[in-house]
Amino acid sequence: MRRASTLASSVFPRVLLSAQDGVTTAAVLQHRIFQAALYRTTSSAVAQSTSRRWYSTALRSLSGGSAKTVSLSIAGALFSVAAVTSVSEEVLAKEPLPLDLVPKDVVLYQYEACPFCNKVKAFLDYYDIPYKIVEVNPLSKKEIKWSDYKKVPILMVNDEQLVDSSDIIDKLSDKILQKKSVDSASDDEERKWRQWVDNHLVHVLSPNIYRNTSEALESFDYITSNGNFSYTEKLTVKYAGAAAMYFVSKKLKKKYNITDERAALYEAAETWVDGLNGREFLGGSKPNLADLAVFGVLRPIRYLKSGRDMVENTRIGEWYTKMENSVGESSRIKA
Repeated sequence: MRRASTLASSVFPRVLLSAQDGVTTAAVLQHRIFQAALYRTTSSAVAQSTSRRWYSTALRSLSGGSAKTVSLSIAGALFSVAAVTSVSEEVLAKEPLPLDLVPKDVVLYQYEACPFCNKVKAFLDYYDIPYKIVEVNPLSKKEIKWSDYKKVPILMVNDEQLVDSSDIIDKLSDKILQKKSVDSASDDEERKWRQWVDNHLVHVLSPNIYRNTSEALESFDYITSNGNFSYTEKLTVKYAGAAAMYFVSKKLKKKYNITDERAALYEAAETWVDGLNGREFLGGSKPNLADLAVFGVLRPIRYLKSGRDMVENTRIGEWYTKMENSVGESSRIKA
């Protein structure tokens, strides 16, 4: 136990004071919050199987039923197929790229719970870009010793190093989306909200997920279960880290002028919904980069108590569910 205390006192100050993605202290362990890996997608195979059953019914009717029965069976089959196809398309509303634009070798160096890393993953998942994951140990960072950049995320694309989540997304967009905008007002709006995510939204997360000892332990239970830690580090990080971040979160509240952390989270969620202005997404009928940024940083907390409270007490739930369905399953390549 004494060794654990020593490790905590020597390691955590360095961890808490390091900088990631241009955000110091306040966002460091914020980068290690957690991702609830729940993707609600409907398999196209299921739809195909159901379609086959319906058509089989129609064919059986053709072979032995009356003309009326045949007509009703075919009509019912066609209607049902159309309905399932519609639902399937809604759930799997990704934007896959032309094959010649898909990067061939993509590796993300990350912390599983990092909101900035999740921003990048939301982009990769939505555009169905296959990528591999290297989970970085946040204490030793030995997995990124080869790089002069000592923060996450780091994205390697065909041997080119990209850093800083917003920069990564900008460069990927330029390379693979080949976006030629004709609407400067829309671009300005998208840019404004992406900056809002980096400069405001991320700062209300840590005070909420470490709001009290039980929520801090909930957070670090996920971190230690999904992060790259040794057995000893897991024990130390879970309890010493939860205690440390509980006190740090109080300082973060003061730094960012937050008096009520839950109220600040709810206000941020409502601000975003107001910004949608009745649209399905900020991008209109489909998500744009701002939608993906907000979704990415919220995804780690969605199924923690703070995220559950946010959905229950604000109007953001409907948009979030649509984003879950649109982003769909991860395009990560499992080792």
